[in-house]
Amino acid sequence: MTPDDLIAGVSAITGPEQVLTHPSDMAPALTDWRGRYTGTALAVVRPGSTDEVARLVAFCRAHGVVIVPQGGNTGMCAAATPLDRARPAIVLRLDRMNRIRWLSPLGDAIAVDAGCILASVQEAAAAAGRLFPLSLGAEGSCQIGGNISTNAGGTAALRYGTMRDLVLGLEVVLPDGQVLDLMTALRKDSAGYELKHLFIGAEGTLGIVTGAMLKLYPRPLSRAVALAKLDGIDRVLDLLSLARSRVGDRIGAFEVLNREQIAVIAENCPHVAIPFALDAPWYVLVELSDMNPGEAIRETLEELLGSALEEGLVSDALVATSETQAASFWKIRHSVSEGSRAAGYVVSHDSVVPLSAQGEFAREVEARIRALRPDARIVMHGHIGDGNIHILAIIPHVADLDERLRQVDAINAIVDEVTARLKGSISAEHGIGHANIGRLERVAPPLELALMRTIKQALDPDGLFNPGKVIRTGPNQTPNR
Repeated sequence: MTPDDLIAGVSAITGPEQVLTHPSDMAPALTDWRGRYTGTALAVVRPGSTDEVARLVAFCRAHGVVIVPQGGNTGMCAAATPLDRARPAIVLRLDRMNRIRWLSPLGDAIAVDAGCILASVQEAAAAAGRLFPLSLGAEGSCQIGGNISTNAGGTAALRYGTMRDLVLGLEVVLPDGQVLDLMTALRKDSAGYELKHLFIGAEGTLGIVTGAMLKLYPRPLSRAVALAKLDGIDRVLDLLSLARSRVGDRIGAFEVLNREQIAVIAENCPHVAIPFALDAPWYVLVELSDMNPGEAIRETLEELLGSALEEGLVSDALVATSETQAASFWKIRHSVSEGSRAAGYVVSHDSVVPLSAQGEFAREVEARIRALRPDARIVMHGHIGDGNIHILAIIPHVADLDERLRQVDAINAIVDEVTARLKGSISAEHGIGHANIGRLERVAPPLELALMRTIKQALDPDGLFNPGKVIRTGPNQTPNR
């Protein structure tokens, strides 16, 4: 079949107006968010229903066309970029599939299309007096299908878990075009294998998520937010321990940033206000929430920080006195990607290690990167309460691609070696995508990789679903960038 014939066949399913072929129309979908990988495709296709997705998959399978599912294209690992240049490919965008299908306040569940923007799901839950707790910097543009496919974590994972913990059921189009309907709202089900977990975190390599049944929670009626200064990473962990003992599961978030991270934001994000001098090495953003209205939760946070000051864990703290001020504190945290990206060439990491090893991990990685690249700006931020701290090395731009790749790989090797030695994982929430395949192979047990390939072969024997992502499926893989 010629490319024109393939375009005609796809257009017959969705309508020609939903098949984008002009280079300017396709361009945003062909380059990853960080601007490091640009792929090629016959078209960007926008189906409007699960039935259309299934028909597209069946058509593409019959004609050997690669399918690359794409949500909001906000990922960090080039997981949604069409990089298989050996075969014709389409990018499958689900943004037209954005319905809230069903919501049950009693059952604390919401059914949505995979193309729903995360913020829209949050708003629908709030309108029903409920909370959908997943929250991250890209929530205004990322889509639920992408959140599921990368097992997104975000800032509320300490209390509510990752996306895997928030999914009750899924609707998935399989590589043969069949629709697997697992859209249950049940909280308990032990009838055989829990198949939905195959597709959560699989990055579109095993199936295309078209719908999801998600957990909701009672919406907290009060919250308190504070920024605290601390003298070291060990003090941060001590403060977390104190908070857990004093306030328990009222900790809604416990986010950490080092001084250099906030400095980068201050330099590159003029719309973000920094409320105090950057005269401490570490900063913690802590949020408490409660089901009772009123000021009691703010008083609880003030008492906690007062105790931390008396014990020498915190050198200073600022408790938000209004929702506007609380939002401004959170704006700092949600600006880390924007600020870092503007500061230079970012070598980013998504490691998670046991909480008891967090201090050792941060200190050793920082020291070894500084020894390798004294000119690097090392910024850190993350969800320290669940062991996930992002260490970024911002280095001067290197024009020569081969030299840049050598430097990036040397930095990655440091982080990966320390992560593996401390019994951690190189990806807590960003996924593997294309960029981190080599890194996964460096640290993952061979049997684990072999089992992943077995599953891939069983579900997608033709290798048409998002090839070259998560696991190596051919000899030619672009090095990490």
